[in-house]
Amino acid sequence: MRECASIFSTWGDMSGRLDEGILERLQREPLAWLCTLRRDGSPHLTPVWFVFHDQNLWICSAEKNQKVRNVRLDPRVSVALEGGNAPVVAEGRVTLHPYDFSPHITELFKTKYDWDITIPVEREWPRVLLEIPVARWLLTGVAQ
Repeated sequence: MRECASIFSTWGDMSGRLDEGILERLQREPLAWLCTLRRDGSPHLTPVWFVFHDQNLWICSAEKNQKVRNVRLDPRVSVALEGGNAPVVAEGRVTLHPYDFSPHITELFKTKYDWDITIPVEREWPRVLLEIPVARWLLTGVAQ
């Protein structure tokens, strides 16, 4: 599946300014699909809660989860909003923030999901933030 990640680099760059409809969806839609790569190169696809701020996607996860283990080995990811009629797909490289919970990002999760990501939950602690600076928008609301 590592070959799949290299195919992304041949697709057209859609990094221009996003229209208001896409920005609104990034603020409103509750789920995105995160694709990471396992050690053997096979894809791991999972639904996630996310926030979008300053061209970065942010995801909070338990440190023990497969997606976090995957990005420690290979930080390349793709993220897609649901809804095949107007697909939105981005790619980037994850930076992990294991203990650095920005108050602003924390507040965005609280506002969007009524979820305080700083409150420990025994089976999910410790948590980490995945910061994904969007390197390229592969699809921005129009199927190709």
